[in-house]
Amino acid sequence: MIIKAKNPRLTSQEGRNQSGLRAYNERRIMTLIRQQGSAPKAEIALKTGLSAQAVTVIINSLEADSLLIRKEPQRGRVGQPTIPFALNPDGAFGIGLKVGRRSFDLTLIDLMGNIRATLHENCAYPTVDSLLTFLKKGISVLKMSLNKDLADRILGIGVATPYEIWNWTEEAGAPTEIMEQWKSFDFRLRINQIIDLPVYVCNDDTAACSAELSFGNPTRFTDFLYVFIGTFIGGGVVINESLFTGKKGNAGAIGSLPKPMLNSKGQLSSQQLIMQSSLYILEKMLKNDGYNTDILWSSNEYWGDLGPVLEKWIDQVADGLAYAALCSLAIFDFEAVVIDGAIPINVREKIVLATQIKLSEADHRGINRCEVKSGSIGAKAQSIGCANLPLLINFSQDNTILSHH
Repeated sequence: MIIKAKNPRLTSQEGRNQSGLRAYNERRIMTLIRQQGSAPKAEIALKTGLSAQAVTVIINSLEADSLLIRKEPQRGRVGQPTIPFALNPDGAFGIGLKVGRRSFDLTLIDLMGNIRATLHENCAYPTVDSLLTFLKKGISVLKMSLNKDLADRILGIGVATPYEIWNWTEEAGAPTEIMEQWKSFDFRLRINQIIDLPVYVCNDDTAACSAELSFGNPTRFTDFLYVFIGTFIGGGVVINESLFTGKKGNAGAIGSLPKPMLNSKGQLSSQQLIMQSSLYILEKMLKNDGYNTDILWSSNEYWGDLGPVLEKWIDQVADGLAYAALCSLAIFDFEAVVIDGAIPINVREKIVLATQIKLSEADHRGINRCEVKSGSIGAKAQSIGCANLPLLINFSQDNTILSHH
């Protein structure tokens, strides 16, 4: 059975999109309001350079489409009270499907990035069959969390999946023939057999970076390297306040960064960062010491006492991140490195502090120093980020970086 999801509001949206300049200015205004939380028309005109009349026409149109709402008038100034406009959380929704190496997530977010409903399922390794079963059940449950009018405002499904997931069978502990099925899996085709919505696909850590850019980044960095510590470590790149994905959508793949090392014979060799700074490495280290590692995958909030093994892993992670930061600074001159992950906050803070120290002690001759900060979204960054893809496509200035698959 195909679940139909029609959106009557899209008719006017498509009409507006026929005017390139009008659509561009709408996106500018929506992006500005998202960044500031709310803004009156006069301030929007000042910051966008648009005329007061143009801003009024666009604001009225967006308000009529339930994308903007009026806030309480601001009084106490000379003249008439000013009315700030904010995004309407109920104006539009996105569904995100995160295909992880140890779990699946379905997440429904509103226009403000608030999670309205979410489903999670752990797995030893991801299979096509288990994903489809999870999807059929999960999408129906998510849609039931909204009334019919709001469900009609779901704009699409974003999919976040590891780049070439089938190439990591040994590290994932999965049978090769099972992982090979992902090679020919068509997300758009198979999802559209379940629900009739546009489907957008991107790298899982690029999605997480998108969430940080859209709903986090409180320091308002314009250029930063984003790091997500999951089963495998990965990242994303933000340049000029926009998500930069690269020609083939895999920019920021720091997990594949080769780090120089000496092999057992004392010869210079290299090892990818994935082999040093990922959660599955911590899992191996803990198993070797006799720990039960289920807590790593069942909780992102509290791991209990994992002793010196955890401290050793944190040091390894920080060492790898300091190296990745130096390499990135030499190329892009970032303002900051932002570190997040599917890890407890106290563990993340220790990694951030250790990375700061290692980076401060590194040889910076010829390159600028950068800040090292914690991400603000947390373990759900990948899930929120992929649910944000349909919203980015429809409403953000940053809509050109994602292909419609």
